[in-house]
Amino acid sequence: MVARSANVSVRVEPDIKAQAEAILDKLGISASSFINMTYRQVILKRGIPFAVTMPQSLPTRDTIGDEEFDRMLSVSLEQAKSGDSISFDAAMDKLMRGLE
Repeated sequence: MVARSANVSVRVEPDIKAQAEAILDKLGISASSFINMTYRQVILKRGIPFAVTMPQSLPTRDTIGDEEFDRMLSVSLEQAKSGDSISFDAAMDKLMRGLE
């Protein structure tokens, strides 16, 4: 008998998961359906079905609008209130590893 489905288990940052699933929910697409669609595109394209690139520059206060800035501050405040943070040294280590 052929299996009708298989499980995929991944770790995702809670905030990223919530934001993505809120958008998918508005579109009427479940996370399972999205993963299935993405896997099918990987097969069809024989690779990642979207560009994986580095931005020319990171957003700064001068390049983002007030609404985006306020959203970022709100997220940061909620993270601070919930204790969802890391030390400065840990943050620097993480940044430096990303540059390697």
